[in-house]
Amino acid sequence: MRIKLNERDVEVGESITLHALRDAFKPDADVVIHNGFPQSGDVTLKDGDEVVLIKRGEVPPPEELEALMMARHTPGVHQKVKAARVGIAGLGGLGSSVAVALARVGIGVLVIADFDVVEPSNLNRQQYFVEQIGMSKVEAMKENLARINPYVQVEGHEVVLDRENIPRIFASTPIIVEAFDKAEMKEMIITTVLERMPGHVIVAASGLAGYGPSNTIRTEKISPNLYIVGDQLSAARPGQGLMAPRVGIAAHHQANLVLRLILGLEEKEPLSGKEGE
Repeated sequence: MRIKLNERDVEVGESITLHALRDAFKPDADVVIHNGFPQSGDVTLKDGDEVVLIKRGEVPPPEELEALMMARHTPGVHQKVKAARVGIAGLGGLGSSVAVALARVGIGVLVIADFDVVEPSNLNRQQYFVEQIGMSKVEAMKENLARINPYVQVEGHEVVLDRENIPRIFASTPIIVEAFDKAEMKEMIITTVLERMPGHVIVAASGLAGYGPSNTIRTEKISPNLYIVGDQLSAARPGQGLMAPRVGIAAHHQANLVLRLILGLEEKEPLSGKEGE
């Protein structure tokens, strides 16, 4: 019988139990995860099961770290996520939070783009640190993502995005997250993707300012290749600023939708092979 143990295929006996496997391979493990769920009791394993054995406080070797980081994934998820490529346009409150969430999930490649630098007012909602003030957001985010998950490949572009460079920069990412502040920039990237990048899906956001109720932020499918997250009403304006909780809720709606698209839980049109032309 073949199972996956710490992301490695191993052959075991036909009637081996979880505890017997632990005793044979890592008797000092005090966390045993079976098919994505921490298991305290003993169970008989089945062909194709996935098991992760962890000793608390132990720093694993590099060849095991990625498997242990993804131990809580449902079986089969990591392979799909690892093969995925996602673009993020803008690295402010939305984009930086989406990037962090997707890095923790284990996305294979993130293509990130922003022209700006980290400044103090960003720190109330964006995923940067005081010592990064003055750094370009692209470099700061690459640094942070490497600390979170060194197995994610990050391709950074320090550039003002426009109708001409968006198809080129995001040609290899079937899913693109729109994370701009300004309405005209949001409209520009949405129309660019829909008109010039057939088959690409754009996950946009609108209406997430202030501190309104969490449940008014929702994910809506507008067309086959366009989704919008937010309440589509709460724009930033004098007297209604941008706050970490609500921005974070919207960003995680976006990240969760990206994951659902990768796993085939949302319908999307296939790439035509003509993107970027």
